[in-house]
Amino acid sequence: MNVYLEDLGARLRELGLPAEHVRVTVADLGAHLAECGGVPEEEFGPVEEFARELAPRSGKREAAAASASVPAAEPGVETWRWTADTFVDEELLGRFGDEGWEVERVDALGRFVCRRDLARPQRWEYRRELVTRGREGLDGRLAPDGWEACGNWVVYAWFKRPRAASLGPAAELSAVPAAPSRHTFLSRRFYAFLALATAALTASGVTAALRADDATSGLGFSTGLLAGATVPLAAYLATRLLRDRRPGT
Repeated sequence: MNVYLEDLGARLRELGLPAEHVRVTVADLGAHLAECGGVPEEEFGPVEEFARELAPRSGKREAAAASASVPAAEPGVETWRWTADTFVDEELLGRFGDEGWEVERVDALGRFVCRRDLARPQRWEYRRELVTRGREGLDGRLAPDGWEACGNWVVYAWFKRPRAASLGPAAELSAVPAAPSRHTFLSRRFYAFLALATAALTASGVTAALRADDATSGLGFSTGLLAGATVPLAAYLATRLLRDRRPGT
């Protein structure tokens, strides 16, 4: 195991997170690193700071939340983490916001960390902004309309606001829907995109072989690219699917 992840796991246990939660968290981070090929220190920052981010309040809240929807340390509040591809995340945020889920932040794995007040659940609405050129002034421009930043991931920033601003008392839910049993939502368009990317890589390999009059060069080119792209992705998706199917999560 990566030394960084070993140190992180040890620190999370010291902060009070249960062993199983630490194991799952470290496995998720390892899958993420395998997928992107990143350096842990560059992806997550110093071990101590990252551990405290994953285990705020000495781990009490995160320990209770784990990665499923279970009662948190705060009475009357449940938490839930989930992730989706960019084809469907806005639609799902709208759906789950109407079920009372408030996004607190986006974690290091790109998951939406949500909470819901069981006593007085409120509807929330969300918007996503592209921030490839930076987000200077973005918060200020959206704040007058009640939008509050709630997370960032790669080139996107998400904002939230309570629907009470437009609906008034009707924004409060009369009944609390059951918490979703899933944590990963990948759309058909996402899988179609993967298939298209695979086809494009294969076509590139064939073209290279034809131009070089050497079939093995193109075969090696496409095989190498496909292996490099699909192996970490398969490992990542397998980890996600196993977590979603694990009893009790």
